Amino acid sequence: MTGNLQNAEIAVDALSICMSINGWEMMIPFAFFAGIGNVMKINDACRVRVANELGAGNGKGAKFATIVSVVTSVIIGIFFWLLIMIFHDKFALVFSTSQPVLEAVSKLSLLLAFTILLNSVQPILSGVAVGSGWQSYVAYINLGCYYLIGVPLGFLMGWVFHLGVMGIWAGMIFGGTAVQTAILAFITMRCDWDKEAEKASLHVRKWSAIN
Repeated sequence: MTGNLQNAEIAVDALSICMSINGWEMMIPFAFFAGIGNVMKINDACRVRVANELGAGNGKGAKFATIVSVVTSVIIGIFFWLLIMIFHDKFALVFSTSQPVLEAVSKLSLLLAFTILLNSVQPILSGVAVGSGWQSYVAYINLGCYYLIGVPLGFLMGWVFHLGVMGIWAGMIFGGTAVQTAILAFITMRCDWDKEAEKASLHVRKWSAIN
């Protein structure tokens, strides 16, 4: 969609720079995603993850691991949010010295900052859901939020309301990522961890008996 906008070359350049920065920072939340949702238990000293705590019948431990991961990742996200906001007109110099591109990136920096902030929460909640055995829910939520809400909203804001690349990106953020994060947060907060721990323990005993 961005490639078919007016001044597409500048728009694509600016968006590519922002996506590269976002991709680099996303490695941190993805590490939390892998850690919190990992279903493999290595040893008792590593038993800090949701899947492991649930498997051990420790609902409080799973809840605590979730809170610690979310809070830590959000603090890191706020740090990068501040960096983007402070250096909004300078960080693109790593990629380009073109003045039009630098100006376009500076305009997109606010969206980049909030994308980073949202992405500091969403992967963690997805990891919690995966570790809790809710993989199918996560898949449906992803598909629904991005393809049924985010993409159409981005198209409307970018083309119908003539907001260009900012409209496309804003639609994807607020229609896709923000809605997905809100749904996952609601599910996580409503979760009965003790009941989930009982279910997980039951599955463990069942698989142990089969083996």
